[in-house]
Amino acid sequence: MKATCFARPPKFKNRLIMMMIGVLMQGFGLSLLINLNLGTDPCSCLTQGVINYVPISFGTAQLLCHLVTFLFVLRFDMSLIGFGTIGNMVFLGYISDFWRWVWSQVTPSGFFEQLPVRLGLLIPALVVFILGASTYMTAGLGTSPYDGLPFIISAHTKKLSFKVVRMIWDSCFMAAGFVLGGDVGIVTIAVAFFLGPVITWVGKKLQKFIS
Repeated sequence: MKATCFARPPKFKNRLIMMMIGVLMQGFGLSLLINLNLGTDPCSCLTQGVINYVPISFGTAQLLCHLVTFLFVLRFDMSLIGFGTIGNMVFLGYISDFWRWVWSQVTPSGFFEQLPVRLGLLIPALVVFILGASTYMTAGLGTSPYDGLPFIISAHTKKLSFKVVRMIWDSCFMAAGFVLGGDVGIVTIAVAFFLGPVITWVGKKLQKFIS
């Protein structure tokens, strides 16, 4: 176990800016995906299932879900814990809640229920969300417990690549969210199968800013 949490790696300022931009992008994109009601990422899908049974906000429910998986990250690889862990685990759900409140104030009633709006915003919202998630993870300042566990599992299962582990991991959360009544749709499936490859691609593109 590497106890390197909150250590300052090379080009820390660049990494910190990347992490903050990534989390803000991810929260912004998530708020749109939730409002479009065409599915969310697997982790948020499970969170939506939880709030069907527990009367708390989405942001609070997501934080509590992350705290459960956080215990496993503490046990198996503390090097994955850092500023990015706090940024995503604590703030992502609340950023999404904030933007959903903004949409409720500036858009007319039923705006996100219109088919042209849903279809028109689907791809941009999904792109922003996936790029945000990939950017904050590429910064290398720690990941959310949900995002960190696939790295741990991949490191202990040499026969499976990270891409495969990530897809299996997301698919399991998608199934659990579906059982609990979370919002499963085309977005959930897209994130489950494409986030892993995109993380790898973004990591290669942004490596020059952090090394």
